Amino acid sequence: MAKIDRLGWAAGLSAIAYGHRIGLRVSEAGALKRATASLPPGWKVAARPQVDCLYSLIVGGESGRVRRFHLLYRGAERLARGHDLESVLETLELDLQLHVAEVASSRVFVHAGVVGWRGQAIVLPGRSYAGKSTLVAALVQAGATYYSDEFAVLDDRGRVHPYARPLVLRPRPDEPADRVSKEPLPVRAGKRPLPVRLVALTHYERGALWQPKPLTPGEAMLAMMESTVPVRHRPEATLKALREVVTRAPVIKGVRGEVEEAVEKLLSR
Repeated sequence: MAKIDRLGWAAGLSAIAYGHRIGLRVSEAGALKRATASLPPGWKVAARPQVDCLYSLIVGGESGRVRRFHLLYRGAERLARGHDLESVLETLELDLQLHVAEVASSRVFVHAGVVGWRGQAIVLPGRSYAGKSTLVAALVQAGATYYSDEFAVLDDRGRVHPYARPLVLRPRPDEPADRVSKEPLPVRAGKRPLPVRLVALTHYERGALWQPKPLTPGEAMLAMMESTVPVRHRPEATLKALREVVTRAPVIKGVRGEVEEAVEKLLSR
């Protein structure tokens, strides 16, 4: 860490997100704005410079005949090294958001898409490439309110809070791997926490008919824990938040086919 600290840093900031203090510093001042865009939604500038974790971005590029690497560190650990700055910044965003999800002191993060419908939330747990972002986008197009395509952020009462970032549409397993796009934040984005009305554990399979089955509260807890980030770091808070959800809302599970069928059935419930 001492070697990194001795480098010349052109700009930086201290931020706070979900109770966790984050430092960002860059070797070129122009890169700070792009790095700041990687912070989790809802972050604020911290009043004090002390931080819980520090990210360092060394901007490379062409220098005469030498092509220097872009480098990214969290503390003394190198997270990324490459010639493509956008790829390095993507690593920064992914690591930042997962790190905050693990250590947030006041919320429990579940990998899930979330929409609001008639004052209540529909939660769609699932990892990347399960098709949850595609389903969230289709639900918003059908009139639902956008809350998240990455995390359901739960409080200790089981309510879900907005985690509004641009929709990231990744390719399905049967599509080319380079088909990744970021859509602008939908106009219909939620602002306040909602009680959970329905949890649907589903993933896409070509040609499947969606015939979900209801889960018992015990089965639902186990299924949702698979997608819950801080279950090892904060088991008591995790179990409390999940228990509030599964005892108040039905939880269903099943594979789905094309998105139109799933949207119609989800909203009709």
